[in-house]
Amino acid sequence: MTSQRPYDPAKFSDGSRVRVSNRATLDDFSYSWKWHHKLELEQIKHAGQVAKVAKSYMYHGGDVIYELEGAPGLWHEQCLEADDSRST
Repeated sequence: MTSQRPYDPAKFSDGSRVRVSNRATLDDFSYSWKWHHKLELEQIKHAGQVAKVAKSYMYHGGDVIYELEGAPGLWHEQCLEADDSRST
């Protein structure tokens, strides 16, 4: 897919499958992250879930955040990993 940004630092492209990190990783991120788009409890309930990237955004500080199909809120790249499974 073509990005609207001249330089696209997103690790995951729109339409790709990702896995939300495990609960321990999300808890650690939630505790340590002090800036924009903090994780909410409803998001943490989606630990380990596979989802499709609906859209990626670049926050004004340069952070890439993602909107996922089937998972609420906006997600930081640090809370996602590539889904290597072949199941749908």
